[in-house]
Amino acid sequence: QVQLVESGGGLVEAGGSLRLSCTASGRIFSIDVMGWYRQAPGKQRDMVARITKDGNTNYSGSVKGRFTISRDDAKSTTYLQMTSLKPEDTAVYYCYAERLVATLAGKLAYWGQGTQVNVSS
Repeated sequence: QVQLVESGGGLVEAGGSLRLSCTASGRIFSIDVMGWYRQAPGKQRDMVARITKDGNTNYSGSVKGRFTISRDDAKSTTYLQMTSLKPEDTAVYYCYAERLVATLAGKLAYWGQGTQVNVSS
């Protein structure tokens, strides 16, 4: 079992910055991937950024160059530094983690409760 708690959401003007944090607890030893997804009203939940335990990152095209994902394994925390925010970035941002397990699937996925990010024009 892994629990994920996000923080750092809020209201920011276009062009501003926010840093989201997500701290994992529970069976954190086997966590491989951590990342961020977002979902705007009426839209599907889409991947924003992912980072592996080895530090490899992956970003969606819409945020690449503006957002930076990082992780501090000593704190079991991943961060999403968001800069040059646009109104289109407005969404609920969800923390995500994968824990490796000895099954056919090979991993279990966990989600945080989400934190609201509103970017005003």
